[in-house]
Amino acid sequence: MLHRFAALALVTVLAVSLPLHAQERGAAGDALPPGPGRDVVAVACAQCHGLGVITQLREGEQAWRFQVYDMVTRGAQVGPGEIDAVAKYLATSFGPGVPLPGPAPAAVSLPAGAGKELVEGACGLCHGLDRAVAARRDATEWKAIVHRMTFFGAPLDAAQGKAVTEYLAANFGAK
Repeated sequence: MLHRFAALALVTVLAVSLPLHAQERGAAGDALPPGPGRDVVAVACAQCHGLGVITQLREGEQAWRFQVYDMVTRGAQVGPGEIDAVAKYLATSFGPGVPLPGPAPAAVSLPAGAGKELVEGACGLCHGLDRAVAARRDATEWKAIVHRMTFFGAPLDAAQGKAVTEYLAANFGAK
């Protein structure tokens, strides 16, 4: 009798929750901008996490492709023939320079110095400068962050990355 009750309870929970989960995924997918690859993103990504994780990132195509491969290794249902379309869709819809949804980030006035314009231009493409300079970091940490951001799509060559690193370390270094 107890087993029947447990089985009936499980069937009831699944019958109620699965359609609600599918509705949530559909509603979340409706919030994505149109374009080739959108439907794959809406289904594959929403199976494990909310789409807010995606819509808050601003990465270039190379970094999005890396993210897609990483998610596929974790079980995302994206076929080999869909990876290019998904990476292009994500870079077009959520790449550097695409405005973040929601209120504008807090304005930050950076100190004068060599590299200031590069920080404003490159860092400001993807996120507010308040986020870029919120924490104090030493030169090694800034170098790693600038390197990672360049991988993600910040438009900096090696010399510009060095200038940004030096500016950030000088003005927002660990104390």
